[in-house]
Amino acid sequence: MDKTFLKYDFFKNINLDDPFFDSLKSDYKEFEAWFIKKQNNKAYYYENEHGIQAFLYLKIENEELNNIEPRHPEKERIKIGTLKINSRGTKLGERFIKKAIDYAVVNSIKELYVTVFPKHEILIKLLEKYGFTCDAVKHTENGTENVYFKSLDIIKGDPLLDYPLVNIKNNKTYLLGIKPEYHTLLFPDSILTNESFDLIQDVSHTNSIHKVYICFMPQARSLEPGDGIVIYRMSDNQGPAEYRSVATSICVLDEVKTKSDFLNFDEYYDYCKKHSVFTESELRSLFIKNNLFVLKMTYNLAMEKKLIRRTLADDCGLNRNDRWGLLSIGKSQFNKIVELGGINESFIID
Repeated sequence: MDKTFLKYDFFKNINLDDPFFDSLKSDYKEFEAWFIKKQNNKAYYYENEHGIQAFLYLKIENEELNNIEPRHPEKERIKIGTLKINSRGTKLGERFIKKAIDYAVVNSIKELYVTVFPKHEILIKLLEKYGFTCDAVKHTENGTENVYFKSLDIIKGDPLLDYPLVNIKNNKTYLLGIKPEYHTLLFPDSILTNESFDLIQDVSHTNSIHKVYICFMPQARSLEPGDGIVIYRMSDNQGPAEYRSVATSICVLDEVKTKSDFLNFDEYYDYCKKHSVFTESELRSLFIKNNLFVLKMTYNLAMEKKLIRRTLADDCGLNRNDRWGLLSIGKSQFNKIVELGGINESFIID
């Protein structure tokens, strides 16, 4: 059994006796009975040689939340039924938050919620980082939990709090060329395929919200937090670029740094290592150059349909004579790419 991937399997195939579940059994008296009752439902989990390290159960609801204070009216929501993560400094928490939000995006649902005991401070900090707010409490025989909600139709003006919404109303839009050898590692939900890709079924171990990419294009100086970025996988030279170069994803710039923003290599390496595909030796060799730009982005939306260079030029109006490295594009071009890429346009704020 490959232990490097997220798994999506039936409850009945997941080891309830794994010590990972001990704290959940302690927090919720009914947990074992609930788990067994869900045997024909599916959940996400991650395990390594030490056992299960993370677990996530998602459910679509359309009902009044009358067991919390204050009550919340009937509405279609994603309930994060169970979420536990042993992070230990890894990106596990980020991966599972992304998976829950992806589930909402794919099902075109604009609200998620989860109940959390106040003692789980690390999880709460992670939820709040990506826009969950405590809007209610829930009292049961197990104790009092806080109820955290995330709305996907309210803009707060912060790329992290708004994730996965892409707000281009007061921001610029670009196309960013990514070398093919780095593309799939950075953007696993945007693998190249001739078939429709199911975002929810992706199980890549590189699935995280933040991405760090390094480039040497002077145009990067014009980038600002909140700018919308179309990710463009450059040609792999296995055929004409018109058909082998493709737009695959939509990101939002979090921040851009230059070499002078880092005191030394160690600070730069610490900033890049968790969200970059580059090895330590590659990062070291890149750091030698003075015109270095470090782009930190959020990976917001994967395109259902990948758009080849020919489509981007002929149907979206991009100029073939421009250098498609870091290319400024108009809002109308950006929106056309979103439309033809099969992205739900309600997640784009213009």
